[in-house]
Amino acid sequence: MSEPRLSEHDLDALVEEWLDWDAAAELIGVTPAKVRTMVREHELASAVPSPGRRPGVPALFLDEEGLPVKGLPGLLTLLHDAGFDDRECIAWIFLDANLPGRPIDALRENRGSEVKRRAQALGF
Repeated sequence: MSEPRLSEHDLDALVEEWLDWDAAAELIGVTPAKVRTMVREHELASAVPSPGRRPGVPALFLDEEGLPVKGLPGLLTLLHDAGFDDRECIAWIFLDANLPGRPIDALRENRGSEVKRRAQALGF
């Protein structure tokens, strides 16, 4: 049996905690409209985790100060350049089996260089 496509993964099972745009805006200290802009500009990624739910941002995408995790915007840009949509980006960041641990954990631990190298390779 083959591995499911990134877009087919159950994001609700991969991501432990989701923030709707209102909650993300409150943590960041901006308006929900600014969160939408941040998603559009690939500073954050957002998806509907499961049918019937509102779009959300994975809580781990924000650091303790309420800012996007260091390296996340650059990684999202690389993944989008490789043809990924936000749903696929989130799945890759929370799932990738080629690293010791998940890419989101490496980013949060300031070990983003290897994550970015792996993402760059996706474009080829």
